[in-house]
Amino acid sequence: QVQLAESGGHLVHPGDSLRLSCEASGFTLNDRAVGWFRQAPGKAREGVLCIRSDDGIIYYSDSVRDRFTISRDNAKNTVYLQMNSLKPEDKAVYYCTSGGKHCILSDFDSWGQGTQVTVSS
Repeated sequence: QVQLAESGGHLVHPGDSLRLSCEASGFTLNDRAVGWFRQAPGKAREGVLCIRSDDGIIYYSDSVRDRFTISRDNAKNTVYLQMNSLKPEDKAVYYCTSGGKHCILSDFDSWGQGTQVTVSS
């Protein structure tokens, strides 16, 4: 069964760091683009960033460019989202997705169930 599973969401304080994981089962992430999206309450889902199959990074959101990064561990078939200097506006359900090689939105064909990140003092 092809599946993506996010984990690591938590309640943190402003300025804290958090690492989310996206683990695949039933297929390999090694040669695929993997993206992170988020959806805040009452808002549409938005792209955050993506790692291409060649490990190049694409930022969909300028608001995270200097704070978030993405990496992959091929041995664990897992992609990570490292979030630093978290802000209250980063509160959202975070989803990972995969498909294609170049982080093109229409190529994503698998989605996880999401993990909740809450940033509050």
